[in-house]
Amino acid sequence: MKKDPDTASAPSLPVILPRSDHTISRNQIDPDSLKVLYRLHRHGFKAYLVGGSVRDLLLGRTPKDFDVGTDATPNQVKKLFRNCFLVGRRFRLAHIRFGRDKVIEVATFRRMARPDDLPEDPADHFLFTENIFGTPEQDAFRRDFTVNALFYDISDFSIIDYVGGLKDLKTRHLRVIGDPLVRFTEDPVRMLRALEFAARLGFSLGERVREGISLRAPLIAEAAPARIREELMELFRHRVGGTVLRNAQAMGLLPHLLAGFEGDDGTFDLLERIDVRTAGGAPVEEHLVLAALFLSRFRRACPPESESTVNDALRIANLVLAPHCGYFRLSHGTRHLARELLVGFVRLVRGLGRRGERRFLKHPMTPQVLEFYGLWAEASGEDMTLVEDWQKALDRSREGETKPAAEQPSRPRRRSRRRRPRRPKPPAS
Repeated sequence: MKKDPDTASAPSLPVILPRSDHTISRNQIDPDSLKVLYRLHRHGFKAYLVGGSVRDLLLGRTPKDFDVGTDATPNQVKKLFRNCFLVGRRFRLAHIRFGRDKVIEVATFRRMARPDDLPEDPADHFLFTENIFGTPEQDAFRRDFTVNALFYDISDFSIIDYVGGLKDLKTRHLRVIGDPLVRFTEDPVRMLRALEFAARLGFSLGERVREGISLRAPLIAEAAPARIREELMELFRHRVGGTVLRNAQAMGLLPHLLAGFEGDDGTFDLLERIDVRTAGGAPVEEHLVLAALFLSRFRRACPPESESTVNDALRIANLVLAPHCGYFRLSHGTRHLARELLVGFVRLVRGLGRRGERRFLKHPMTPQVLEFYGLWAEASGEDMTLVEDWQKALDRSREGETKPAAEQPSRPRRRSRRRRPRRPKPPAS
């Protein structure tokens, strides 16, 4: 039987890379994660650095998190660490806190459930299947992609590979562990994560993975909107939102992902400019992403050259944003800020000298509107002259507000009229 190059099956023996054959150093690992690993190891438990941190360290990248895998149960972990809290009902985890904000996540190795493992009541299957403990090898084959299933063993500083992830790192190829159709059916969000990892790491996707995404795309509509919303924002935090959503549309995933949304090249170009902005150190703002997603649709419904009023633009912006905001339950504040960007965009395109310009220049959202328009102009290749003219007008408006009182032009004081004193009334006769 020919081996499928796009999926991983169990090898006869794991590949073990000794310390001398890889580049990971303990100096690159978070010190608190090392404390957790060493304490587990000293008490006789297996203690591995797992997941994306091993992948990133081998690729020369800086990991965001350092997660730990162990054969200790959550309750055993809790007994070893006073600062440990057990979380999760479906997937029981140990969170070890350091300081106010830092958490090291410790997961017990798990395996897939067999039919004889499951309780008699089918209603209990959902919670039970995620908490069947197993071996490191069984745990590796439960993971999504081969490059995310590598382990760093603190006992001898070796890399353990059960699924062929080391080879895939060298060839820069993203493979699913198991059959993509089955794994995407188990968790449809894996399709989005496949596109994310391919974009973030610069890896290629095999034909079986692409085919699996195309065939299972409708299933992602069944995922919880709150989870999809967080995954989308994570794309933009990693500066790959525009690329991933463009690829998602090419594979037929995007309409199911965003409740019927379909973008055009201008939309994806603008989203990619937002990724460049984030790469420059600017924070990711959900209302900016939201306005960028719907700018093309808003401009078609409210073209800048039309004679529509500001109230018309506000009404159209609300209509355009309402379905998306309702589906993902976005806050009124996020929706309001996105609407301000869209309406302000129309004001800018119509140019200077319009009624209400002075009030618009003093609006607190105007600098963000100008930045939003500038991103669109860069993405679409428009002339930046209008951006420069508005920026000069905005600077002049600010200078006028900050002039000292002596420099401010003052109106002549109006002379108050002195009132004549009332004459006393004559006494009544």
